[in-house]
Formats: sequence, C-alpha cells, structure tokens
Amino acid sequence: MAAGERKDKGAKKRAWKVGELAKATGTSIRTLHWYDEIGLLSPSDHSRAGYRLYGEGDVARLQQILSLRQLGMSLDEIRALLARPDVSPLSIVHMHITRLQEQMELTRKLLGRLEALAAWFAKSERVSADELLKTIEVMNMIEKYYTKEQLAELEARRQAFGEEAMQAVQAEWPALIAKVRAEMEKGTPPEDPAVQALAGRWMELVEMFTGGNPEIRRSLETMYKNEPGLAAQQGHDPALYDYVRRAQAARKRGTSA
Repeated sequence: MAAGERKDKGAKKRAWKVGELAKATGTSIRTLHWYDEIGLLSPSDHSRAGYRLYGEGDVARLQQILSLRQLGMSLDEIRALLARPDVSPLSIVHMHITRLQEQMELTRKLLGRLEALAAWFAKSERVSADELLKTIEVMNMIEKYYTKEQLAELEARRQAFGEEAMQAVQAEWPALIAKVRAEMEKGTPPEDPAVQALAGRWMELVEMFTGGNPEIRRSLETMYKNEPGLAAQQGHDPALYDYVRRAQAARKRGTSA
C-alpha cells in the first residue's frame, strides 16, 4: 500500500501547453487566452520557460464552461454558476444531457414531419417555391395552435400507425373533400345517406388524427377557423365545413333515433 502511495505521489501529472490544449479540444488559442484574461479559466501552472500549463483540473473546468456555453449561457453567467458551492461537475453534465435530450426530441419530430413532406412532394416532379412557402407556413401554424403535449401525442399516433398508413390517409383526404364538394354543389341535402356516409368517413379520418382527444380536435378546428388561407390550401371553406357538420349532425340524429 505504501509503495502504491509513493508511486501515486511520484507520478508525473499531465499538463498541456495552450497550443496543445487548443488542438486536443478544438478550442481556439484566442479563446483560451480570453478565458485566462477574464479570469474564467486560468492555467494552474507555468513551465520554467514561462509557458502556460493547463492541468487535469483545468481541462475539467473547460469542459464545464463549454457545456454551459452550449446551453446558451453568457460568460458572466457561467462564472457566477461555477462559483456556487451547490453546482458540481456532475450536475452540469446532467444539465447538458437534459438539453441534448430535448433537442433530440425536437429533431426527431422535425425529421418525422420532413419525411412526411418528402413523401408528399415525391409525387410531384417539381416542388415550387410557393409550395415550400406553404409548407413553412403550415409548420409554423402547427407550432402556433398545438401544445407540446399535443404534438407529442400526435407524433406517437403517427409512429403507432406507421408511415404507410399515414400516407394513405393523407392521400385519401383530397379525394374525400372532392366527393363532399361535388354533393354540396349538386344541392344534395346533408340528410342524404350518401352524404352522411361521406361525413362518417370524414369523422373517421379526423378521429385517426386526433385519437379522440377533444383538445386536439379543438386545436385543429381553431387552426382552420383562424387561418382561412390554410383551409383553402387543404380544400376547405366555411360553406363546405358547415355542410359536413350538418351531415354529421343528421347522421347522429339518425343513429340515436
């Protein structure tokens, strides 16, 4: 035991010159000099020739600084945080892990949406700038009208159904809307069995999207109500939507009778 202790005490500690540390970490020499100048990270030792020497403790502090920088903190905020006795290296790592997990979740959601868009656009030989602008508009509206919890639930349903099933539903909507519009323009009353059958399928597709969650359905209805331009892009308009609602109401009355 004593021999081991003497060996540990006699072991040479690792040290890095500023250029070596910069190369090993991908941090610029200028940044390391600036951290030293403002007292955020100063080398713990110097060589006989006067070179800055960073020890293992300095490397650990640099890792903490860079993690906190990636969390969006300013250098003054980092200095204040690292000075707190209740903040440990482990707690900083956990903070960074949590943020990365949040970013991964957002990236996963965005990936799912873009994959769906790619499948949709693949049906067309050319995707125009107008179509891309509409896509961006829709993405922003989704974030505007749905809560994070609702978006997470919608994503879970998308995963449960599978990509092929979701694409089939997306492809069915335009055809269904066209059939409903044709009946409306012919003057077919909403009570007609053919219209009620279309209204029933309309409800089924909405239920597939919302999972029967009334809050998600209200968010969907609010989005179409407040964004007439989006509704028009999807083939909706107030007259068509009212026609479908009257058909659904008639269908419910017939079912409960």
